[in-house]
Amino acid sequence: MSDAARGAGQARAGGSRNARRRAREFALQGLYEWLLSAESAGVIEAHITESPGFGHADREHFRGMLHGAIGEAEGLRDAFRPYIDRGIETLSPVEHAVLLLGAYEFTHHPEIPYRVVINEAVELAKTFGGTDGYKYVNGVLDRVALRLRPLEAARRQGS
Repeated sequence: MSDAARGAGQARAGGSRNARRRAREFALQGLYEWLLSAESAGVIEAHITESPGFGHADREHFRGMLHGAIGEAEGLRDAFRPYIDRGIETLSPVEHAVLLLGAYEFTHHPEIPYRVVINEAVELAKTFGGTDGYKYVNGVLDRVALRLRPLEAARRQGS
């Protein structure tokens, strides 16, 4: 992701982002870098933590998401692979990274309501992805939620 794309994304997102949202944005940038370069999580973390504005991010959440999503990428892909309409290798790097982050949060952060995970993923896709990528992310993660959080998703859909 270029510096210009980061800046445009930050401008569109506005100034009201909280620390956890910032952590997700930086984790997305790190995963994007990893998908394109296959660099180690530690090197990417060192690079990202030097980015302007990183001091306002939830460092612990960022680190957990970046290292966790990279370390568990194959298992996370298995969670969303049945719900994508093309090969993983043809996903845009932004969509791919957002889906990895969403699957990671579903799996490792049950304290975050599944609708929040989806909404945050959609916002990331709107900010950093292509024109309609957020719709794709939303549809895939809705189905992943039914698989990974069936009771919570069923309760929500029943209300």
